[in-house]
Amino acid sequence: MAADTKQPVRPFGMADKIGYALGDFGNDFTFMLSSMFMMKFYTDVMGVAPGIVGGLMMAARFVDAVTDVTMGQIVDRSRPGRDGKFKPWIRRMCGPLGISAFLMFQSGLAGMPMGFKIFWMFFTYLLWGSVFYTSVNIPYGSMVSAVSADPNHRAQLSTYRSIGATMASLVIGTGTPLLAYEAAEGATVLSGSRMTLIAGVFAVCGIVCQLLCCHLVKERVEIPQNTSKLNAGKMAKSIAANRALLGMIAAAIMLLLGMLGMSGMAPFVFPVFYNSASAQSLSSLASNLAVLLICAPLAAKIAARTGKKELSAVSCLLSAAVWLACLAVRPRNPLAFVGFYAVSYIGIGMFNTVIWAMITDVIDDAEVKNGIREDGTIYSVYSFARKLGQALSSGMIGGLMTMIGYSDGVALDPSAYPQVLEDIFNLSCIIPAIGLAAAALSLFFIYPLSRKRVEENAEELARRRNA
Repeated sequence: MAADTKQPVRPFGMADKIGYALGDFGNDFTFMLSSMFMMKFYTDVMGVAPGIVGGLMMAARFVDAVTDVTMGQIVDRSRPGRDGKFKPWIRRMCGPLGISAFLMFQSGLAGMPMGFKIFWMFFTYLLWGSVFYTSVNIPYGSMVSAVSADPNHRAQLSTYRSIGATMASLVIGTGTPLLAYEAAEGATVLSGSRMTLIAGVFAVCGIVCQLLCCHLVKERVEIPQNTSKLNAGKMAKSIAANRALLGMIAAAIMLLLGMLGMSGMAPFVFPVFYNSASAQSLSSLASNLAVLLICAPLAAKIAARTGKKELSAVSCLLSAAVWLACLAVRPRNPLAFVGFYAVSYIGIGMFNTVIWAMITDVIDDAEVKNGIREDGTIYSVYSFARKLGQALSSGMIGGLMTMIGYSDGVALDPSAYPQVLEDIFNLSCIIPAIGLAAAALSLFFIYPLSRKRVEENAEELARRRNA
């Protein structure tokens, strides 16, 4: 049965866009804090070996393979209520998400036996990321289909989601280091008690933002409950045959390898190769401002004229060209490298700004072909693929840095290792160039949803819903 339009509500507008931005802002209060500071907290404050912390983060991705798809199935099989199909899950689970995030950063347990601390780390991290974060993020990402059936409206929601994530990156990435560190015997160390307080404040802020998202965003298109009998084999075959989804997964993984390769190499290329930690902060500021000032206002407008696939593929290709130019020029001034970094991020930002709307296009395409709406399942598969890309990027950088002979001695005396320094610079350019070029090729040759096909799918679904 096709989805039916709900009773008339206010038209799609700024409240929906601001509310949707606040949703990702709220999600990232805990996600970015964990990504940036969990390993530092558990190694420096709790005394857990970094290999154990890293092993946990990798193991969690395998758990996510089950919980992400399970949550997608739960969402798809949920019955739409008075307030919609997706918002009730966000409202219901945002509190447990905030509480579990706060529990991860309990410095008061630093004196407990090591076995207990490792257990606490595993328990709270899996509870936060694999259970509660998944139970909020899957319905949040799937909700776009219910907010509007218009592809341009969805592109605007994707833009505002990107704005929310960028603002979170600015607030958390810039503010937390200023508050969480303290001087101790001539060194700068992470304060456990401050981190616990920061985690508590961010947890509350995240809950407030997610509740505001539920209040401001309206679900206008009723997405029916999927009542078909679950057949895991059939579902796997359907996913494997979904060229649009496979193309998006390939492009997203390559984008993450390039983008996270840039951020992962930044602590090496700026402080070690350029001997400038301030340039690293400047690169983060410049890239985030580029997304806010250039990508956010322009990406949806350009995509409406050229198509999201076309915009994203060309932008990634241009960003790859920027890194090849940087590799050829080999600037010796750190500010010049920051310039290359920021310009390349404009292309990345264009793709990132419309990427969430592209997932909705994939869901529409699958519904046109199969007659079944599976927002949660498709989004959850894509979400897991992104997590896999994040894990792969971490392993890739660690392996490559080992291959070139990097050690803590290089950081202490860089001039004694000239070849390692050159290799650091080379990797800083080559990793994003290859990743972004591969993302563009995935979009050009695998992902089939051109602007024309997206518009045809939207017209067909509108015809079915009005029949």
